[in-house]
Amino acid sequence: MLILIKIIHTVVWAVFAGAILVLPWFIARRHWRCVGWLVALVAVECMVVAVNGMRCPLTDVAARYTTNRVDNFDIYLPVWLARWNKVIFGTMYAVELVWAGGSWGRTEIAKRRRTQIPKTD
Repeated sequence: MLILIKIIHTVVWAVFAGAILVLPWFIARRHWRCVGWLVALVAVECMVVAVNGMRCPLTDVAARYTTNRVDNFDIYLPVWLARWNKVIFGTMYAVELVWAGGSWGRTEIAKRRRTQIPKTD
């Protein structure tokens, strides 16, 4: 059962890590709908982790099947990545949110300027 949980946990982690890794591509190309969906997806995961005491709920499920508590006992990641996962991907996500917000804001301001009717004297 622990192997199945570790596989599921690793796949779930890969989806969220992948979302964070592809966000810059969509931000740079100003694909705001995709940016919005990816930001929302990761935000839901952040809320789940926050509500669960800053732990993935799958960690608690895996803990039922082993006494091992090394940082990667519940997921197929290298120990160093399992240990620093939240710091690495959390920092990336925060930077991407700031970048996306600033870039989107500049895009909206530019749109409004282009659509304004010029004043004639």
